[in-house]
Amino acid sequence: MNGQQATSGAVRFSEIEDRFTASDEYADRFAGPVGTFFLEVQTAMTLDLLRDMAGATVLDVGGGHGQLAVPLVKKGFQVTVTGSDDNCRQRLDRFLSPDTFAYQTCDCLHLPFSDRSFDVVLSFRLLPHVTAWRPLLREMGRVADRMVLFDYPDIRSFNILYRLFFRLKKSLEGNTRTYTLFSRSQIGTVLREAGFPLQSYRPEFFWPMVLHRKTGNATLARALEGMTRFLGLTRLVGSPIIVRAERIRRD
Repeated sequence: MNGQQATSGAVRFSEIEDRFTASDEYADRFAGPVGTFFLEVQTAMTLDLLRDMAGATVLDVGGGHGQLAVPLVKKGFQVTVTGSDDNCRQRLDRFLSPDTFAYQTCDCLHLPFSDRSFDVVLSFRLLPHVTAWRPLLREMGRVADRMVLFDYPDIRSFNILYRLFFRLKKSLEGNTRTYTLFSRSQIGTVLREAGFPLQSYRPEFFWPMVLHRKTGNATLARALEGMTRFLGLTRLVGSPIIVRAERIRRD
């Protein structure tokens, strides 16, 4: 695959939140045993949701953080990553050979690809931080042939206390950012309008991630999350949620 760097990094786009998630500062949020646990859960769920898509072409929108591009490449998927700046590929270059993925600097709201260019279009760590989240989902749907896959923070969780405790959360984590909360009905409406009516929702955690970060104990985090998953609490009110949405295939 072509891993050559794009040359449009000086262009200004309206949504550039992926520049932070592609940084080493952001990667530090997932350092250590607890961060490894978070990424293990995310990766395992994502690969499970893609279990019937082996070898598919995948577009990772704003995926310069490499949290999914790296494991997907290693699993044999044909991965293209977009970013809003040329520098968003730096972590990818650190962990992947240049001939194993493609990278394109572009506007995530106006992707430079034709309709239904990729089997799967995914985006993680981006939706809750952009203003134009509806246009983003519609654009992802435009270039996806079979499936869109993304994560979002659900209001039906501990996030319902977001406004009350955000200052406390920021004081504990330091580099946390404001974000938008969504309901499944909001997400589902946009996906159906984009032509993806077949949807499944997979919550990742029951307890707030900041709680696990502050305890710093991955063994305890696994035990707490395992218990709530066994009790069915994660399925009911867990967050963030990974969404898999599909077109109705008629062939």
